Order: sequence, then C-alpha cells, then structure tokens
Amino acid sequence: MLFHSSLRRELGRSFGATLVVLVTIVMTMILIRTLGQASKGSVNPSEIIMLMGFSVVGYLPVILTMALFISVVGTLSRMYSDSEMVIWFTAGRGLSAFLGPLMRFAWPVLLVIALLSLVAWPWTNQQTQDMRDNYERRGDVDRIAPGQFQESSGGRRVFFIDRDSVDGKTGRNVFISSREKDRESVTSARTGRIETIGQDRFLVLNRGQRLDTHSKNQDLKVFEFTEYATRVGDAVLFDRGTTARARSSLTLITDPTPLNQGELAWRIGIALAAINLVVIAVAVASVSPRAGRSGNLLFALFAFMVYLNLINLGQSWISTSRVSAGGFILALHGSALALALLWLAKRHNNWSLRALLSPRRAAESPST
Repeated sequence: MLFHSSLRRELGRSFGATLVVLVTIVMTMILIRTLGQASKGSVNPSEIIMLMGFSVVGYLPVILTMALFISVVGTLSRMYSDSEMVIWFTAGRGLSAFLGPLMRFAWPVLLVIALLSLVAWPWTNQQTQDMRDNYERRGDVDRIAPGQFQESSGGRRVFFIDRDSVDGKTGRNVFISSREKDRESVTSARTGRIETIGQDRFLVLNRGQRLDTHSKNQDLKVFEFTEYATRVGDAVLFDRGTTARARSSLTLITDPTPLNQGELAWRIGIALAAINLVVIAVAVASVSPRAGRSGNLLFALFAFMVYLNLINLGQSWISTSRVSAGGFILALHGSALALALLWLAKRHNNWSLRALLSPRRAAESPST
C-alpha cells in the first residue's frame, strides 16, 4: 500500500541517519571518558577499544530508543510542514491510522531494545568489571612504567625507574618508597633486574642505599649495599562482588532484593518506554508555523529526557525500598501510555474545551 510503503521508507532513512549520529556522539563521549580513566591508571590503556565497544553496546538500548523516537517525530513533523498530512487526512486517514504502519516498522527495533536491555546490558557490564578487576590485580612489576611513579597493588610501595631494557626485566636509576606499619623506607639503586626464584619474583638492586625511618622514636638508619633483593609481584586478592548492573536478569528475578528489583525495573522500563514513546511521538508530532520544526523537536526531546529521568528516579526509589517495583512500573508506564492515547484521541477527533462546552451552552440557551 502506498501509504504504508512511503511512511516506512522515510522512517528507515531517518532512523538510520539518526542512529549513526547518536552512536558517533556517544562513542566520542565514551572515548574521552575512557582516556581520562586510562591516564589515571584505572583501566588498561591497551584495552581502551574493547572498553569502548562494551560501553557502546551497553548504551545501545537507550540510543535505539532515542533514535526511534526522534525519527518518528521528525518524519511526521516533516509531513505536517510539507502539507502531506492534509492529503492523508483528506483521503480518510486519521492520525491514529499512523500507529499501524509505525508499529510494523518499529517492532524489530523494539525487540532488539528488549533483548539488549535484558541480556546485553548485564553482559557488557560484567565484561567491563572483569577487565577492570584484572587490571587492578596485576603485580607490582607489571605496574612499573619507565619515567613514571607507580603505586603498588597494595598501596604500600611507590616505584620509579628511569628507563628499562627491551625485555622489561632490567632498569636503571631505580627508586622505591615503602611503608610498613611504623616504618618507612626509601631505597635507591643504579640498576635493578627481575629474577624468579621458585614461585616468587624478586627485584634485585645493585649499588645503592636504603634509608629507614621509624615513625615512633624517629630513628634514622642508612644502609649502603652492593646487591639487595626485595620480593615483588604479589597481586592483591580481592573480590568486589558482582554489582546489580552486571547480574543477569534471571538472577535479578530469583534474588528479589531491593537493589536487584530496582535494576530489573530499569531494564524492563527501557523496553516499555520504547513502546510508549512511539505512541507519544505520534501524539506530539505537529508543526507550528510560528515555532517551526525545531520547536516541536525540542519539546519531544524534553519529553524523552523527562521520561528517562523518571525511570532512573524510580530505580533509586525501588533500590531504597521507597516504592515497590511492580507498582512503580504500572504507575509510570501505564500512566504514560494512557496519557499518550488520550492525547492521540484528542488530536484524532479534534477535541477541544470549547467544542465540549458548546453543546451545553446550546442546550441552556432559550429557544426562539
């Protein structure tokens, strides 16, 4: 049918262009944030691309929802501005008739959004958390970088080497500052090398000195050595535990703690919001000759941001047991759908307060 095919074709072009723009913006923001974390030593610089990929996949449910909403609003607004809506209305197509072809176009995207929010979102968060934890567990020797002060995994030592060899096992101008209980020590040496003895790794220093200070009695001792070995390479064994964002949706269902229910409500909320936003887009799409298309699009973006912030607010309330998950989902998404359908019915039937009051006035006026 001409009506359906022309609408879906334009929606496809608009959705593709909007998706590319949004993904580019999000990737740029994630790249800047990841580079900042890498410069602080929070993430492995060699894993920046992988972290970016996981982050983009994790944010795809919100990106796809926003791209679908903007494409529907933009397409219908363009049809209003070019008077195509007048032609379809004259042909007997009301505003509610757009819901059918829009849903037929949007259902694959809505299905992908639901799968991404329920399955891909926790998987990407788990992968990101594992990569960060593995980077934090690296040994002291792995943390040393030439020309930089590096803190050990336990936070008790600070290492510095001027430069190292090609194999990464020897270095020059080594500096080590350590703190253990009430004692602080500063060790410097001209050269140093890594040796493995049994299951342990040792940093062997040559031609240097060590300065020990006791914090209680302020005793100061200076040692000079020809060769000195200190054990390095112990990784910190810790377990942060799996956060709610990294837990599977099935785990959230089987373990209904407030924190898990809040996370599950957010995932379900994104999928339901994508459906409601299609209806909202049909209801709000219009063009005012004075405001132009930009004014309508700004209002639509404002409605999207309010809806998304309400979902995030609901997650916080559910996590703190202020509201129940089922009650919030029904209240927010049910009321959003009801208001969108009521608004759509008003525009479809051209309801107005004056039209509703005019029959009463006519009935109250005396006949002549």
